[in-house]
Amino acid sequence: MAYLARIVDSEIQELLQSAGAVLIDGAKACGKTRSAREHARSEVLLDTDPVVEQQMDVDPRLVLEGDVPRLLDEWQVFPKLWNYVRRAVDDRSRPGQFILTGSATPPDDATRHSGAGRFARLLMRPLTLFEAGLSTGAISLEALLAGEQPSSGDPGLSLDESIEAVIRGGCPGLHGLPLRAAARANQDYLDRIARTDIHRLDGVRRDPGRVTATIASLARNVASTVSLKTLADDASGMGTAVSYETVSEYLSALERLMVLEEQPAWNTHLRSSHRLRVSPKRHLVDPSLAAAALGATPASLKADLNTFGLLFESMVTRDLRVFAQRLGGGVFHYRDQAGLEVDAIIDVGDRWAAFEIKLGIGQIDRAAAQLLAFQRRVDTSKRGAPACLGVIVGSGLGFTRPDGVHVIPIGALGP
Repeated sequence: MAYLARIVDSEIQELLQSAGAVLIDGAKACGKTRSAREHARSEVLLDTDPVVEQQMDVDPRLVLEGDVPRLLDEWQVFPKLWNYVRRAVDDRSRPGQFILTGSATPPDDATRHSGAGRFARLLMRPLTLFEAGLSTGAISLEALLAGEQPSSGDPGLSLDESIEAVIRGGCPGLHGLPLRAAARANQDYLDRIARTDIHRLDGVRRDPGRVTATIASLARNVASTVSLKTLADDASGMGTAVSYETVSEYLSALERLMVLEEQPAWNTHLRSSHRLRVSPKRHLVDPSLAAAALGATPASLKADLNTFGLLFESMVTRDLRVFAQRLGGGVFHYRDQAGLEVDAIIDVGDRWAAFEIKLGIGQIDRAAAQLLAFQRRVDTSKRGAPACLGVIVGSGLGFTRPDGVHVIPIGALGP
């Protein structure tokens, strides 16, 4: 299968020119190994090569021998390798020596050096619609943050195509497969997490039924600021009692497997007296996993557009995260005590922008009014005015409204 160019490719190349080792983190199957191979000149697959365990027993430095950059895939299988890489980077005193990939955070090890000054870390997420060829990229997030006015024709991404994109997801290995086969693969992915991966993480036995119920609860509450108690009650409603403490521990494990990602609340100053709410939103790393946990089909999502709207928001948030990371920024959300919410705040340090994410064009007016009300509450003397306010929608034209709010179809959004 031909390589699908990724937005992180340029980030990897830049980091190899400045750091001795580049660590690419990300959930399994998001494409880390394939992308790393595009930049490596030799490799060792630590989780499958039968020779590696013997080399680690004899002398771990043997694993590091090879043309550079050398790819050490799934390095967390042998956590002690970290310190050997650090020493090799020190001894060689040259950038671009190693690329490490990892799909889980190993248990804390007091003997493992932080890697400061030697390792550059990069988080890789699943394919965006732009990378998968489902977005024209006519409206650039970077250009929006620079103050440019968006303009695009209708990219032609239909509701059916958006639903299919959510169910298929961003795993490169599923690109081009029949939709039913891709959906089945995503269900198998969740089953492996519940039965195998979450145990291999640290050797702790966790009940697969409770893990599955917790993931299903996360899926039902995706892109929301739901409390741990609500998640526990919801998971218990599936017939298996799950405590608050158990849910908290499972969420931590899922974060270490990089299949769960929080969207933090934006920290800002307000002109009004309304207090900010600080609970994060929670997303599975790809909306296809939430769809799989719900047993969603094209017909069921088309019949329940409220649920699809949340999955659509999660998909857009995934893409915004990839685009914002390239610019050195992150994606946040806003909610205050009065109930005013903004779905996504892009903050890249010296600039920021606010976006509402709505499936239908009939929701644009209300979303624009919300964004303008939000702008009035922000103390722009401290953070500066937003570079843009925008409503990201499922279809239609890309343009700027008379009130200054941009309308951006997801099928035209790019980096």
